[in-house]
Amino acid sequence: QVQLVESGGGLVQAGGSLRLSCASSGRTFSMYAMAWFRQAPGKEREFVTFIKWSSGVTDYADSVKGRFTISRDNAKNTVYLQMNTLKPEDTAVYYCAAQTNPRFSTLLRAPSQYDYWGQGTQVTVSS
Repeated sequence: QVQLVESGGGLVQAGGSLRLSCASSGRTFSMYAMAWFRQAPGKEREFVTFIKWSSGVTDYADSVKGRFTISRDNAKNTVYLQMNTLKPEDTAVYYCAAQTNPRFSTLLRAPSQYDYWGQGTQVTVSS
């Protein structure tokens, strides 16, 4: 089992920045990939970014590419999401997800590929 705890959400003006953190515990030695998804009211959960734990390979949704950066601290078993130049359309609950089994990279954009989820943290961007 893996437990995930997100932090760092809040209210920010458009153009501002926030950094989200996701601390993992439990079977972290078998971590394969971690990701961030987000869900706005009335919308489906959507992929934001993932990072493969051992290789550091990353992928981003087009909507956040160039503005968001995912990184990891292996020693702390923590993944971060640096969000810059935030827009009102980035407003959502942001969820951290983890997968301990290998997956093809093409599949890692799907929420169904992740076995573990955090509780979510609210990000609100005002215009």
